[in-house]
Amino acid sequence: MTIPSTASIEPSASPPEGDATRRRGRHLPGLSPRLTFLRRRVIRVLVSLALVVVATFLIVHIVPGDPVRAALGPSATPTLVAHARAELGLDKPELQQFADYVTGLFHGHLGLSLQTQRSVGTTLGDRLPVTLTLAGVAFAVAALLCVPIGMLTAVAVYRRRRRWLGNTVQWLLGAFIAMPDMLLGVGLIALFGITLHALPVAGWGTFAQLVLPVVALAIGPMSYLARIVHVEMLSVLETPFMTTARGKRLPAHLRYLRHALPNIITGALTAGGLVLTGLVAGTVIIETVFAIPGLGTTIVTSITAKDYPMIQGVVLLYASLVLGLNLVIDLILTALDPHSSLLEG
Repeated sequence: MTIPSTASIEPSASPPEGDATRRRGRHLPGLSPRLTFLRRRVIRVLVSLALVVVATFLIVHIVPGDPVRAALGPSATPTLVAHARAELGLDKPELQQFADYVTGLFHGHLGLSLQTQRSVGTTLGDRLPVTLTLAGVAFAVAALLCVPIGMLTAVAVYRRRRRWLGNTVQWLLGAFIAMPDMLLGVGLIALFGITLHALPVAGWGTFAQLVLPVVALAIGPMSYLARIVHVEMLSVLETPFMTTARGKRLPAHLRYLRHALPNIITGALTAGGLVLTGLVAGTVIIETVFAIPGLGTTIVTSITAKDYPMIQGVVLLYASLVLGLNLVIDLILTALDPHSSLLEG
């Protein structure tokens, strides 16, 4: 075999000038790629929140009906209704109402609820911990179960062994993914609450009251993540380093936990971030089914009563949570992978 001399090896071609200019343009002078990425993401979050504020204001004012009349009841006199509208500023032009609303946001004031006359911020502060607890516990359950289920099923069916088991597991996971949260919640209530009388079906405050809502909220995301882990694990089992580990007859726990798990965790974490934001939004249905006093039931009752300030406050808070979680997840992914494509986009 002829080995070329160093003189015959030509230097690699430099990238086109246009490409280099575009790459330099992605980052501001004096800022590292991470700071540029953070700046870009924060701007996107602020723009998205501004759009949410405009959209919610327009939507709630387009919906027909008088919120003051709905709050005071049909027996309220026209004079009382007109006085209440004047106190709430609803007699002003819509442009002036929007300006007052935005000014209140900058001062940390979300307005007063038309139903309870309480501060919207105070009500949201009382309901937010309930929703975060429900979503957080459901995500923890889904994350803890998806990894062993996905890894074990992949190992069991590797090289086309036990195909019946793989098909059964994939069918069950697919069924749980496709099943609506409301249907699953009602089924759990019928089985464990009404038939077996084993668990409470409504309320909040005890561990027993937490079980059914968490299961109903977590089983779909858990199934979705388990399928991702399953596919990633099958791919990792085909890699040369896993073949070498099997050739060295390393114990199973070393092969799968030390060598395989770190290589599948990035994909699961990326999907897990999307699942977490979906769980926060999905609490609306579960809280309504199980009568949990969180943000979900708050927005449902507010829409029914045409409580404009409360609707705007809850939607804005949900949007802030989702956008904030997406930002944190992107930062975590770029910290774990310094060469992530997110830093370039």
